[in-house]
Amino acid sequence: MIKTIIFDFGNVFINLNIEAAHKHALETFQIESLSDEMLGFNSFYEQGLISTDEFLEFYSENFPKLIKDDLIEVWNFMLKDFPKNRLDFLKALKSNSNYKLILLSNTNALHIDFIKTNVPFYEDFKNCFDAFYLSHEINLVKPNRDIFEFVLNENNLKAEECLFIDDNKDNIETANTMKFKTWHITPGMEDVINLFETKNQLF
Repeated sequence: MIKTIIFDFGNVFINLNIEAAHKHALETFQIESLSDEMLGFNSFYEQGLISTDEFLEFYSENFPKLIKDDLIEVWNFMLKDFPKNRLDFLKALKSNSNYKLILLSNTNALHIDFIKTNVPFYEDFKNCFDAFYLSHEINLVKPNRDIFEFVLNENNLKAEECLFIDDNKDNIETANTMKFKTWHITPGMEDVINLFETKNQLF
């Protein structure tokens, strides 16, 4: 029996365009691919291991023609719209069910600052959850096993009683090995608001 639903954020609630953002970054930086060092700094930032100032300073040193506002625009380019009906679904779920609701997201301070500024109902959204975990705040990231163990331990949960919803295959695979129930949601084809119609066999 499912007692807890653990949601990803990007491409579950807020829409992302990761491919377009990657292309935009390469064009802006005038490079053919992201270096290992860049990927490493991106990962450090997502884990909260370096500050926003340190993150932007790294890119400023590597691309001195770009001002910090340009770098922030490139970094936030992937963030798109947050359909209001997904908030409505979440509010109804919180009001009409006994499920424990948890958010578990790989994200970073710049993305969250952008969302707070551009999504007027962000606080309402956050308040729907019993626990709200952002990777840069807890210094853990998916798909590593330790972030799932952290959530289980912090909330005294059993994996087999949790449904984990994410758009990333690697994240889903880790959860599957730990005996979570999972929904590998397909952005653009599936919507979290149809959870109980799509995954009715799990409930």
